[in-house]
Amino acid sequence: MNAQDISGVAALLATPKKIAIIPHRSPDGDAMGSTLGMYHFLKKLGHAPTVIAPNEFPAFLAWLPASETVEIFEGNKPRIGKIIKDAELVICMDFNALHRTGDMENVLNKLTVPFIMIDHHQKPDGFATHMYSDTSFGSTCEMLYNFIGFLGKKELIDKTIAECIYCGIVTDSGSFRFPSTTPTTHRIVAELIELGIDNSEIHSLIYDNNSYDSLQLLGKALDNLKIMPGGNVSYTTLSQHELDTHNYVKGDTEGIVNYGLSIKGVKFTAIFIEHADESIVKISFRSKGDFDVNQFARDHFNGGGHINAAGGKSALPLAETVQQFETIVAALNI
Repeated sequence: MNAQDISGVAALLATPKKIAIIPHRSPDGDAMGSTLGMYHFLKKLGHAPTVIAPNEFPAFLAWLPASETVEIFEGNKPRIGKIIKDAELVICMDFNALHRTGDMENVLNKLTVPFIMIDHHQKPDGFATHMYSDTSFGSTCEMLYNFIGFLGKKELIDKTIAECIYCGIVTDSGSFRFPSTTPTTHRIVAELIELGIDNSEIHSLIYDNNSYDSLQLLGKALDNLKIMPGGNVSYTTLSQHELDTHNYVKGDTEGIVNYGLSIKGVKFTAIFIEHADESIVKISFRSKGDFDVNQFARDHFNGGGHINAAGGKSALPLAETVQQFETIVAALNI
């Protein structure tokens, strides 16, 4: 974050304001950890912040401090839209293009107040007044830790803020196994533990609360797993019928895509999940090494993300989407 942006942000936060803090649609651990971490930080500065998520967040993140205060735009658009319109400042966490907020984009595009954006994804749009964008970071939560330090307020990071930051770091780093995990990441986590967080308990709250149905759904996804000719690419699918059969709730498919990448020899994998209510197939991509799934998602499936982790979507039926994927991959000769 450059000196001009730091100075501009400090000026905006110098006096109490009504602030809307927004994560991307279908928020994950990093999105919710960073928004709620920012929420607690701004409360300490005397502001009136509100976290507004485009839609529901997974139940396994409900332990996050103040998660019960999060407003959900979907299903409450008139009331929540007014809260957004009344905000004097908007802070966007863990996304860099307003379309990532879904229908909320229509409200945000009409605002004339300043925007602050903190994000680690590639190719940011230019909507923010002040931007902290850096793709070298493994999580937005790690950037939030730095952001607070840039403002000279590091002493305000307490156990509550630390728990939120740790949530985003541990989830977006794949429990510290992804290449974006650096020595600095571990040093920050060490400081968070020194502030009193129970890292083992947090990990358990995130990963050890599976329902029987979610494990059955995982079994179905593994049963559907396929390896393409050549052995370097795998993929799996989950149809709407399969989701319904196993009583799917948001969060149940989190992390399933990584199983395809754990197969020996596979360097690119995908999961295709049918969502009939939205008439789309949601796709997650993962890769090892230098295969850029961010560019692959942008080029072929209206998505994006990081070099080794990205998402996309398709308006085609599930079978046609998979066929399209197979055709593209065969032509690339991965």
